[in-house]
Amino acid sequence: MSLNPKQKKLLSRIIAAAVMFLLGMVFLWTGVLDEEDDMWLCLIVFLVPYLIVGYDILTGAAKNIARGEIFDEKFLMIVATFGAFAIREFEETVAVMLLFQIGELFQSIAVGRSRKSIADMMDIAPEYANLLKGDEVEKVDPDDVEIDDIIVIRSGEKIPLDGVVIEGKSMIDTSALTGESVPRTVGAGDEVLAGCINGQGLLKVRVIKEYDDSTVAKVLELVEEAGDNKAETENFIHRFAKIYTPAVVIAAVLLAILLPVFTDRSISGSVRTACVFLVTSCPCALVISVPLTYFGGIGAAAKRGVLIKGGNYLEALAKADTFVFDKTGTLTKGCFEVTKIKPAEGVSENEIVVAAAAAEAGSTHPIGLSIIEYAKQKGYDVPKADEIEEIPGHGIRAVTAGGDILAGNYRLMELFEIRAEKSNELGSLVYVAKAGKLLGIIVVADEVKEDAAEAIKSLKACGILKTIMLSGDKKETAEGIGRLLGLDEIHSELLPDQKVEKLGEILRAKTGNVAYVGDGINDAPALAVADVGIAMGSLGSDAAIEAADIVLMDDKPSKLKDALKVSVKTDRIVRENIYGSLLVKFAVLALGVFGLATMWLAILADVGVMVAAVLNAVRSYRT
Repeated sequence: MSLNPKQKKLLSRIIAAAVMFLLGMVFLWTGVLDEEDDMWLCLIVFLVPYLIVGYDILTGAAKNIARGEIFDEKFLMIVATFGAFAIREFEETVAVMLLFQIGELFQSIAVGRSRKSIADMMDIAPEYANLLKGDEVEKVDPDDVEIDDIIVIRSGEKIPLDGVVIEGKSMIDTSALTGESVPRTVGAGDEVLAGCINGQGLLKVRVIKEYDDSTVAKVLELVEEAGDNKAETENFIHRFAKIYTPAVVIAAVLLAILLPVFTDRSISGSVRTACVFLVTSCPCALVISVPLTYFGGIGAAAKRGVLIKGGNYLEALAKADTFVFDKTGTLTKGCFEVTKIKPAEGVSENEIVVAAAAAEAGSTHPIGLSIIEYAKQKGYDVPKADEIEEIPGHGIRAVTAGGDILAGNYRLMELFEIRAEKSNELGSLVYVAKAGKLLGIIVVADEVKEDAAEAIKSLKACGILKTIMLSGDKKETAEGIGRLLGLDEIHSELLPDQKVEKLGEILRAKTGNVAYVGDGINDAPALAVADVGIAMGSLGSDAAIEAADIVLMDDKPSKLKDALKVSVKTDRIVRENIYGSLLVKFAVLALGVFGLATMWLAILADVGVMVAAVLNAVRSYRT
């Protein structure tokens, strides 16, 4: 077990004080010392180990009092142990401080290990960059590299800045950013991101972003700031402690004063009860374990490529019972492909595709581009049109030597009185006609992500009551994809402002929280309106990282299950610690009032509960 210098120092003080405490106990057991006859000598024998092990508690309490921060666990411990000294409970006083410091040591080790695990996992910041200057390679700070500089990344090195490969081929490990264990192959023309690790090839990369704007810098900034966005439960615990601690001190004082008046309890007995009350009531188990649990949950999610911007969003996700999805780029890949060719009778596939590609030449629309790309893949010879006219809301008319070509929707066929039957194929339909005759239909569709259906199924298995899709696509396409994925509700043909309006209706009718999942770029308004906004990160999309509360770094809907499971387990651990700690403390406090609890039981209720709560909190990282 590796300890830091501060922990080693505390351990050495605990050992020294424990040895002196045991010697004092031996003196009492053997009769060398007598608490009645040798009171002052007994005080010195036990006061020395008390000061050795507890001087930092004394000085810490004094500093807090000087700053006006009186009521904390250190103050409670000092008042309780001073009270125990006053009624000559010397050995119990030292035991209380010893056990308290042992608990502090265990807590420090547990917290340190949790933080180190998260820090190691997030250790993706590059230490240097190999800058190419002429024929020489110079090792420089990543901050000193500028856009369009060329850097060299050797085998096993971290990629220091975002860039584009100009030479070389390799497999890169993206797990630090995405949680994905399968390496990604990159070559000339491919983009690489800072924080990933180069495999076995040498890469030359042209830098496209300065370090402060790189993916790794934004991710690290997000994780560092996550602690500032505290969960509602965290804020409640801090408010609770500020009221609870002074209330406990007042209650202890009243017990010490009133018990001898209204019962047959002696003054020393009532002071002992007050001391037990003070030691038992220390709120450190809650104050320490609750923030640590949320910190661990954020770390566990980050390990899986899910970045959560704070405990408040982790808590909000745990309470979600409805997931609302955008379609394009979220449940589908956002790239159109030709999925089916339906030639008219007597027409070949070659003829219909060539005609459509000729009409779409020069198009920047994704559907047109997908048809042109399909023609290229097939190796078809596409003639150049003499004239191309776009007919808004209908399609395109192209003039060629073989006759006019029409490519567009069904309304275009109606406009030019081309006989055609309306099709209900799933996807975007491009009707193609030439020289007044229908050549057929090309079906272009946005491909559904491989894990989308499984993601919806797993969310329902985790207890999500309703899954809804909001889409701007036509009704037939949206409903077809919705049915394929098993969604509960599908709302189609929505403009961006209508999406937000529909989301508002869902929020007004909600029972639990509503999570909105979008691509983080065109869904920013909806992401902001939802109880928790989740963006598909597209592995380095700046807009996604900025827009949402939670970012899925590798664009996979299946990661939603990981995020939900982490949030639910984190929330459960928080509640276990709160209810368990308060139950034990209130039980011992009740026993103390009736004189049935000793200082030993009090310290168990404080230190024991604190250690148990911290160890339970560490489980959140292992979700």
